[in-house]
Amino acid sequence: MLNIRDATADDIPLILQFIRDLAEYEKEPETAVATADDLKRYGFSPDPKFRVLIAEWSGAPAGFALYFYHFSTWRGRPTLFLEDLFVRTQHRGKGIGKALLVYLAKIAVAENCGRFEWQVLDWNTPAIDFYKSLGAEVMKEWLTMRVSGDAISRLSALPS
Repeated sequence: MLNIRDATADDIPLILQFIRDLAEYEKEPETAVATADDLKRYGFSPDPKFRVLIAEWSGAPAGFALYFYHFSTWRGRPTLFLEDLFVRTQHRGKGIGKALLVYLAKIAVAENCGRFEWQVLDWNTPAIDFYKSLGAEVMKEWLTMRVSGDAISRLSALPS
């Protein structure tokens, strides 16, 4: 019943809908401003910046995982970073989220990654408990820093 596959450029409208659904779930629908052109340019070009898995349940789109790689200088190996994981409400409780995480872990092992990381909102206790049950650790000593929007331009304009 479950099929996990690599997304193609034909899936861009579906990926956008998953992104919007996730933003709605995370109570920030207005911040999801990615466009089809953005996804095509950065994900389905000769030098993709991310990859996407699509989970289908009995042929119906049920969820997705968007991931990319960064590098761990301490490990000397790449890290697979899961940016987004989302399973549609009607498909939850079927093991799809776990299957996507297992699939990604297999990719991380095959790619010789030193780490598999993702973030979770602090209020999402069901997800935190679920991730812990799979062996994930909450990295409480690390804080995410972000520069976005006009702040990036202001930072880039500072003398170095």
